[in-house]
Amino acid sequence: MGHTATEAPRALIAGGSGGLGSAIGRALARDGWAVTLSYRTNAERAEKVASELRAGGHAADTVRLDLTDESSVRAAVDAVPGPLKGVVYAAGPSIPLGHISKQPVDRFASTVHADVVGCYTLVHTAIPRLREAQGVVVALSTLAVHRYVNKDVLSAAPKAAVESIIHGVASEEGRFGIRANCVAAGLIEGEGMWHELLERGDYNEQMLAAARAEIPLRRFGAPEDIGNAAAFLMSDAARWITAQTLTVDGGYTA
Repeated sequence: MGHTATEAPRALIAGGSGGLGSAIGRALARDGWAVTLSYRTNAERAEKVASELRAGGHAADTVRLDLTDESSVRAAVDAVPGPLKGVVYAAGPSIPLGHISKQPVDRFASTVHADVVGCYTLVHTAIPRLREAQGVVVALSTLAVHRYVNKDVLSAAPKAAVESIIHGVASEEGRFGIRANCVAAGLIEGEGMWHELLERGDYNEQMLAAARAEIPLRRFGAPEDIGNAAAFLMSDAARWITAQTLTVDGGYTA
């Protein structure tokens, strides 16, 4: 985008210390954005990514953000310097796989609260600043909203609500120049959730081989695939794209 650090549009990335959030941060920085990477507990990871970006000549900082605490969200949004041109929701709770018949109701409820209410709190709080900058919102979703994956209700159901929130923002806030879209991620090898699912045994070689065979491109995604898609939707190249979900899954939902 060719901006200097002082002119660069600023994006707040919720979940910026995570695998996909940091990949989005890198892609946006490459395109000339200044990025604020949020973290809830992993300040060290967030600062490591920010330091890497600064070493490459990009503007980057970090902020603590607890999406379950409205006052924390407001403080983080208020702390972002300059005009707030972009907000990315790349956060989400760690979820174990399990059939609907096996997932406890309290686990489902807490997951919905963390993911859906967290996303709502973030975008609701950021809207006034996004109006000032005619900004853009991107939220991460999942392919399971569009092709249900057995045992993945804790991902599919909350992310369906996240998509509804984002599409609602696009519909209501377009008159103020705000765009809002989602990126529905497929199976992304190497990001944080991937490793957790492997360690818990939710993913195994037999399951992964079967899943890979269902993907027309015959490979799993990489975090940068999601970062590039989000950066596109945040860019001026997508200036007439809003209320959409871009599914990045190697063709799995075809």
